Amino acid sequence: MLTSEIKILVVDDSGVTRETLQSYFAEEGYSVEGVDTAEAAEQRLANEAFDLVLLDIRLPGKDGLTLTRELRSRSEIGIILVTGKQDEIDRIIGLECGADEYVCKPFNPREILARGKNLIRRVRAQRDTSKPAEEPVLRPLGPWHLDTSRRVLVRSDRTITQLTEGEFQLLLTLMEHEGTPLSRDQLMDRIKNRTWNATDRTIDVLIGRIRRKLADDPECPPMIITVHGVGYLFSVSAIEDESCDP
Repeated sequence: MLTSEIKILVVDDSGVTRETLQSYFAEEGYSVEGVDTAEAAEQRLANEAFDLVLLDIRLPGKDGLTLTRELRSRSEIGIILVTGKQDEIDRIIGLECGADEYVCKPFNPREILARGKNLIRRVRAQRDTSKPAEEPVLRPLGPWHLDTSRRVLVRSDRTITQLTEGEFQLLLTLMEHEGTPLSRDQLMDRIKNRTWNATDRTIDVLIGRIRRKLADDPECPPMIITVHGVGYLFSVSAIEDESCDP
């Protein structure tokens, strides 16, 4: 895939920030456009397929968090929030709304490029249906299976639930250490391509999102268990011990 065929949209009301981000990715050969409002972004996204959106949280008119929620409800486009360091609460809300990543202003060009490239690979892999499908690798997960090739949850009735990059990496890490409690620090260390703050609540946010995607049967006990004072434990034994219909 040529980088020139990959489309990136920068949404920021600061002309300096917008032009800076556009130049970073344009220098790598990507096709990049910039707009200054969420409303303008919606028009572009309605008319053309983009792979990645770099989105400022604080925008005039509709804010970036609202746009993130709306985009995620209908699309698996890569979303990176661009925030100020003082926007800790907004960053957490943004991840809850479905953003994949966030970067803080002032940002490091190498960091934002690495995060962007990682998301673009995921988005392209999900969209590419013209090539023969990769042999699925299905890992049992209670009434679900985790398809590690497509990075989705597959239910027994073939219902598919998409996972963001962070959700997939975190869930896979928990599954690989089934029965062993992992601290937040251990989980942070095992998730790739992220830079964390010591007080970051992102692990808790991702756990909450994964639980909501797995727990559509209230009769079934949770597979991800909170171990107070330690962190989180993954176990499907509780599911298998209960009579929960898939």
